[in-house]
Amino acid sequence: MDVVNLGDPTPFKTLDGSEIVELLAHRNSCIRNQSLAEARVPVGGATQAHYHRLAEEIYFITEGRGRIRLGTEERDVAEGDAIAIPPGTIHKLWNTGQGILRLLCCCAPAYQHADTVLTETPGSNRL
Repeated sequence: MDVVNLGDPTPFKTLDGSEIVELLAHRNSCIRNQSLAEARVPVGGATQAHYHRLAEEIYFITEGRGRIRLGTEERDVAEGDAIAIPPGTIHKLWNTGQGILRLLCCCAPAYQHADTVLTETPGSNRL
């Protein structure tokens, strides 16, 4: 039985600059075709715009407020919002709130650095 507590795994940075705690994936469990992680975006921070060649993602905001761009569309997001991100869709997430923006990220297939393509330079934090 694989049960992982959010406080157990060591956080790491993804290629887009998010700090994540990978909860379940092929690297630490019997799960083979997807991954679940909690991502954290600091106040005033943002991910780098990027896309995934193969993985589709679901973001589920658990705390805070932000703004998401999917392709050319943008909208505000907040706690309780679920966001569908198809493979190949350029996306970027900003923290527009007063506290840490926390979200669950589900990827199928599982998150891999090699599947991530950055589409902007580091430090581009423009809304």
